[in-house]
Amino acid sequence: MKHKIKLVVCSVFFLNAITLFAADEKPKKKPNIILIMADDMGYSDIGCFGSEILTPNIDALAANGLRFTQFYNSARCSPTRAALLTGLNPHQAGMGRLAEERIGITTVSQPGYLGYLNNNCVTIAEVLKTAGYSTYMSGKWHLGMRDESKWPLQRGFDKFYGILAGATSYLAPVFPRDLTLNNQQLPKPNDDNYYTTDAFTDFAIKTVKEHDAKKPFFLYLAFNAPHWPLQAKKEDIAMFMGKYKKGWDKIREERLAKQKKLGIFDASAKLSKRDANVRSWDSLSVNEQNDVAYRMSVYAAQVYRLDLNVGRLVAELKSKGELDNTFIVFLSDNGACAEPYKELGGGEQEKINDAAMMGGISYGTGWANASNTPFRKFKSNLYEGGISTPLIAYWPKGLKSNTGRITTTPGYLPDIMSTFLDVSGASYPTNFKGQNIMPLQGKSLLPIFTQKTSTNKVVPRTLYWEQYGFKAIREGNMKAVFTVKNAYDKSGKGVWELFDLSVDRIEANDISKVNSELLKKLINKWNTWASQSQVFPLPKEGNN
Repeated sequence: MKHKIKLVVCSVFFLNAITLFAADEKPKKKPNIILIMADDMGYSDIGCFGSEILTPNIDALAANGLRFTQFYNSARCSPTRAALLTGLNPHQAGMGRLAEERIGITTVSQPGYLGYLNNNCVTIAEVLKTAGYSTYMSGKWHLGMRDESKWPLQRGFDKFYGILAGATSYLAPVFPRDLTLNNQQLPKPNDDNYYTTDAFTDFAIKTVKEHDAKKPFFLYLAFNAPHWPLQAKKEDIAMFMGKYKKGWDKIREERLAKQKKLGIFDASAKLSKRDANVRSWDSLSVNEQNDVAYRMSVYAAQVYRLDLNVGRLVAELKSKGELDNTFIVFLSDNGACAEPYKELGGGEQEKINDAAMMGGISYGTGWANASNTPFRKFKSNLYEGGISTPLIAYWPKGLKSNTGRITTTPGYLPDIMSTFLDVSGASYPTNFKGQNIMPLQGKSLLPIFTQKTSTNKVVPRTLYWEQYGFKAIREGNMKAVFTVKNAYDKSGKGVWELFDLSVDRIEANDISKVNSELLKKLINKWNTWASQSQVFPLPKEGNN
């Protein structure tokens, strides 16, 4: 009898030990991953990067996360989105130009300029699904739209709501810039209060609410704000009325001063010259000042509404108990947009907030110059104003000792795929659905996230760009930029400049003449990269 009692006690102890061991060894749930992208938002347009625009929710992510001050995009909407989602350079994914339109003629056939994602790349969604993730997207796709094979669900997303095109009316999206739910095109919303920024977030929150908490999820929330057209909610515009009558010159000065105070730049940082196509604010007439001050108020309202919706999503994650184990990355797809390159903005003021109005309603070159403080130039250019993005990484469980930190270590879009692979444990494939996949180009940023102190070390790596005939290369702190007057100028005429970004981030001093050998070396490297990355041959013609 005693032996039986001992046997039972020992068995219970052994079973308890196994249970405790199993509990200790139970794999931890993989982190949820959320990628949030703003559209055509300038480097300094959020509070934690120098703006006067109220962005408390994005600022809170920065205060409790990590900011990159030298993170780079690909200068335009579609190439950036391709590099971001595939971990490749844009041309390698077939996206060396803007995506094909829903209607019209597309004549470009070169591999690097297809206008849609090719079959030799994989998206973050496709890869994370192999690691057990549910994958959701809400917002702007702009990576191919002529047939369903190019749409989000066919590129790895389980659910999608948003626009396939590059822009739409915030208030009443209609064909060919209409809304799509999964693989179904939707009619114009029958709602006087419809606003894309709110609606995209509504869908994102819905997916989070309905998601099976036993699985991790990847959510890509790609806002179309604050891309043109200028359309904002009246109550949001009212918050900024009168704030911009001081003008873009004063706003640029104030933003740089705040950037220095925040530690985005050191005390020696200078402001680039006002763009050559922009007059001083004081030289404008009162009517001109009033007009463009109002335009900037609408633009600011668009950014403000974007921030409110980031806050809504974060609040939902917190209510579900998912926030601590969610890795959030926020960035912009390119520098602020000066297109159509009119100093005072495009379109008549009375057409702002017209739901049917799409083209030509912009805030102008002067304000785009301010949005990119302190840099020169804008979207589509390869100066810092075109390719620098404010990037914020937030992850309570993974960044416990790094909250509020700023890093000057350079990063580039393909690094996001590498980082998400690192965080999720997913493996990048060499073959997918019977197609050979190009090698991953990015480097994981996770080692930077886990550093306990700020770093000003520039990792010795080389970054490359090409956009519509513009070229750039950065190696260490040295950056060379080639500029042409017209996109795809076949004459080969253009100017190479060289800048030392360690002392001249605003690219004011061209040092190419005194460093001709270094410039020649960088040009040769760029040509080698271009030959290997489907940049050549340049397209003879195209639809964008």
